[in-house]
Formats: sequence, structure tokens, C-alpha cells
Amino acid sequence: MFHSTRTPRPFPVPRSLRVPVLAASALLLLGGATLSTGSATAAGECSPRQFFVAPDGSDRAKGTKDSAWRTIEHARDHIRDAGLNKKSSMRCDIVVNLRAGDYPVAKAIGFDDRDSGTNGRQVIYRSYDGPGKARLLGAKPVTGWQEHGDGIYKAKVDNAVYTLFEDGQRATTARYPNRSTETEWAPYLISTIPEPEKEAVRRYLWTEPGVLKPEWDLNHDDARVNVWSGGSWTWFNDVIPIRDVTEKEDQISLQYQMRYAGMNSVSGSRFFLENSLDFLDQAGEWYLDDEEKTVYYKPRGSIDDAKIMAPTVTTLLNIAGAAEDRRVENLTFDGLALQYSDFMEWYRFGWVEEGDSGYVHKYPHYDRQIEMPRNRFGAVTLTNSRDITMKGMRFSDTGYHAVYALFANEGLTVRDSLLENIGGDGIKVEGPYPGEGNTSFGHLFTNNVFTHYGELVPGDAAGIELMNTGRNEVSHSYFEHSARHGVSLEVRPEVKIEDNYARDNTFTYLRFEKMGLDSSEVSAFYAYGTSNFEPHKIDNFVDQIYIGDVINDPSVPNRNSTRGVHLDNGGCSFHLDNVEVGEVLDDKYQGYKPPCSTVGNANWAEGWDPSKMEYDKIGVKPDFPYLAEVPGASGANAR
Repeated sequence: MFHSTRTPRPFPVPRSLRVPVLAASALLLLGGATLSTGSATAAGECSPRQFFVAPDGSDRAKGTKDSAWRTIEHARDHIRDAGLNKKSSMRCDIVVNLRAGDYPVAKAIGFDDRDSGTNGRQVIYRSYDGPGKARLLGAKPVTGWQEHGDGIYKAKVDNAVYTLFEDGQRATTARYPNRSTETEWAPYLISTIPEPEKEAVRRYLWTEPGVLKPEWDLNHDDARVNVWSGGSWTWFNDVIPIRDVTEKEDQISLQYQMRYAGMNSVSGSRFFLENSLDFLDQAGEWYLDDEEKTVYYKPRGSIDDAKIMAPTVTTLLNIAGAAEDRRVENLTFDGLALQYSDFMEWYRFGWVEEGDSGYVHKYPHYDRQIEMPRNRFGAVTLTNSRDITMKGMRFSDTGYHAVYALFANEGLTVRDSLLENIGGDGIKVEGPYPGEGNTSFGHLFTNNVFTHYGELVPGDAAGIELMNTGRNEVSHSYFEHSARHGVSLEVRPEVKIEDNYARDNTFTYLRFEKMGLDSSEVSAFYAYGTSNFEPHKIDNFVDQIYIGDVINDPSVPNRNSTRGVHLDNGGCSFHLDNVEVGEVLDDKYQGYKPPCSTVGNANWAEGWDPSKMEYDKIGVKPDFPYLAEVPGASGANAR
């Protein structure tokens, strides 16, 4: 039966205190007490209202199994317009069953407070024929290819697109120098400066003599620089259009500022040039002529056999209540596959300076820690929501974040899901500005796999990134192939204790492999600015974590700075227990000593006892629905 069992998420409890809590709950049940589900009707007496959608259906049909509708939007509008989910009428769950097949998405499918479940019941959109069988596709085939020469073909597209796919594999934007393999970001060029006083410049890059070729056509809006700005600070990457090039001075002028300068006291910045037809020389590369709305592509095989997909949307599902006091709530998405979404013309993480957002905030420094408005999207984007559940989902081939929960969201659950080939973060939760209202908390991310994420934004990439949010649980998950982090919890060092919302989080039974592949000062588990003022209350807990390796590319400046766990500037408030770190190039753990943070059983600490590690439970559980595709992610294969 489909019925809601959601209850408000309590504050996480340290493992050492959990047994008594569970025992007390058991005594209540033995004594005859029951746990309320918030339902007006007993589960056994409630049959959900069911509707059906199919790729070959019709929105003029009845919405039954034998007469299915064609679109999710029509099902949503029927429930909304008929008032089926109003408090006065909703007694059981409402289930929209999507039959197997492809559902093209030409415009983001929106859900707001009019689409909420009520009376403790859920409105459920599920893949009827099994996990991953109903696929929402945010792209359409590119057709009408014409031969351009040298194995390159060209075709018109309706709109400018910023990522492309061949047969479900991301194409590489034509670049110089060419990448080593399709899963590595290196090699790079290294920026220089003509004179020391230009070290702090953010709108120009200089190259070694002879790099910039006179025959290249880079003086237009299409060509870009992809740069790890800041010299040896390999923390964030910027993707910025080129304004013009002066070959005689080895100078590149940029349309927008980089996050950091192109040089620091240690080295220049790694960068490559991209999106020019002059660079299109390898199979699997592509180029966009923005003005002509034409894509050029060199296929990996025959163009006649290849299925080339160009994104149609940046967001497939937009879940947004009208305001904080009008939340969209009690929606469940079960077993859907979401594939393809677009990137953007240019990218930089955050504003360059504090206060650059133009709004007055208690902590203006946070402008540098938060996505700019133009970048606030994911394949699923949420705001002003409560108790939204995504389970058994498959997210793949996204241009940017897979799931992005912005500002006011409570009780978001993502579980039993596969997130693969993600342009940015797997799941990003971005809470409010510090000291302006605790509106993001109580999220559960469990039994998930994150693999090959940060493909387009390797800088600061994480499988799960939590920004100024608390009372969350991250558990039983597997993270693989990241340019930077696995999991991160961040605020800012300037934030006072009373204004810091990153409290009472638990991270348990997590496994990390192939972390930090393309950055420096990097770790599988990372924290920043979570508590920088005394007294330090220990209220974030890490337990049963296995980190296989954090080894970066030889091109990385300051390469010997990979760690297993890094509690960075102000990264206090943690207790770590039962943590094992494998191969790193620096310390297994870098963080603060008690009372700032505390460490129990860990393989860098005295008294390490590996028998306390529960290896068989670290990673996803045996019931993970996509385990056949990533068998190494299970707890049984943790070592």
C-alpha cells in the first residue's frame, strides 16, 4: 500500500547514545503505544487513487491503465484542477504511474504548493514498470548533419547549448591542449605574468611565448578559458568567455573576472582554451557557433549510427512553493530516470568580493560562498519545500548539479538512487545566509551511489555538498571519481555560533574511492567554517567511514596536499570515530585538536582498532536497486 509514514526528523543522536533511545521506543510499543502516521485513515483501509501516463498515451484519454495520459503535466493539472489533493478531499495517497519509455522534456516540469499532498498523504509519481524504466529526457536528437571536412559534421540547433552527448556519453568541448583521456581533465597550460605588479589581475591571463597561434580565431564570444584561478590554489575552476587575444603580448583578455587572480606566489594557474573550431581535432569533441546556432562534431564512430543529443533544459523538475509560508510538500518521486540537462555559457562560483550581491546581509562574506543567481539550478531544483522524497531514482548526464535544494527546504529525502556523470555536485543543499533564519534542515541522503561527478565543474565538486544546513543524515553511500571532494559541510569562519546552522549532522557508513583527482588541498571528507568561536560544541558526528585513496593528477601545483579528512579553517564541532584512510599524499587527517574537534578510533590515531570497523555495512545496502551496474558499491565489497 502507498501511505505516508513521514514524521518530523529528530536531531541526530550520537551512536553511543542510540541504544537507550531505541530501547525506550521499544518499551513504548510493548506497552501498547502506537506511532501515529498523521493519517486520518488506517493504512489497511486506504486504497490510493491511481492514474496512468504512457509515452504512447493521449492527454484526451481517461488516465487509466488501459487509457493512459501522455504527459506528467496533464496528470499534475488534473489532480490540481479537480481538487483531488485538497484537505477537504484527500484521504489516501494519489499515485501517478508512469509506464516504461521516454518522456521528452522541452520545458521544466513545475510543482508548487497547489500540487502538495495533504492530511499527511503523498502525491506520488512513480516508474510503474520498475526503477529507471520511465525516463525523463531533457534533450532531443540533433539531426540534419552535413559533412564539414576532416571527419567533422555540422548541424543546426534551435538554441545555444553548452554540453552535448553521443549515445549517452558526454562529448568534450573542443579544447587546447587535448585531454589525455575522456575521464581526465589534464593536461593544462600554465599562466604567467609579464611583470610582478600584475600578479593580482583577474581579467587577463598570459601564456608562455608561442602558445597563442595567429591563425586561431579566438577574438569572438564563442571561445572560452577554463581555468583553476588562484595559481597553486587549485580549489575552484572558472569557465569564462574570451574578449580578445593579443598574440604578440601572449595575452588573453576575459569578459568577466576570475574568482581569484591568475597567479599567486607559488605558481601560475592551470588552464586550457576551449570552444573553438580550431581545436576540434579529436573524435568525441564538439564546438558551438553561438551566433549561427550551429554545432560541429567529430563522432567517435559513424555519424549515421550515432545518436547525438542536445539539451533542451537546464532543469527537468522544478519543485518550488510560492513562498516560505506556502511550501510545496508531501511529494514523492519513485524510480524515475532523469537524463540530460544543460550547462551554461560561463561559470564562476560565487561573487568575487563580499557584498557584491548588492544586498545587505549580516555576513556579506557569504556572497563568496554561495552560487550567483544565474547558476542556481539543478536537474531537480527545489525551494520552499517540505518533505519531498526521491527514491530509486537515476540521475545521469546532467549539465550542472543533479539535485539542488536552495534556501528554504525541510525534510528532503534522496535515497536508493544512482547519480552518475554529473556536471556539478550530485546533491547540493544551500541553506540561508547565516543569521537570517534557519530554513534548511532535516534532510536524509541514504543508500545512494555518486560516480563521475563534477565533470564540467570540477572545482569544489562534491557528491554531497551541505552549505549552512543542519540536522541532516548522510549514510550508507558510495562516492567514486571526483576531481575534488566526496562530502563537504561548509559555512564561513566569520560566522558566530548563534548564526551558524550547520549543526547536528551525522555522516555514517560512507565509502570513498578515487577522490581529489584534479585539485590540491583536497580530501574525501571536508568541512569549512562550521565552528570558529569558543566554546566548541561537538554536534557533528562522523562514524564508520572508509576512504580508499585521494591521489591527484601530476599536473596539480602543490600536489602533495591530498588528505582523507580535512577540517579546514574553522572546521570544528566534529567527533570522528571508526574512520580508516588509505592512500594519500599528505596527512590522513588534518584538523583541529580537542576541544575544537575530537577523534576516537581512527587509523591515524593512537590505539587504532580495525576490528571496530563494520566494513560489510560501509557503502550501499544489498537492496540498492542499481547494484548490478555498480557492484563494487556494496558494503560487502568495502575492502
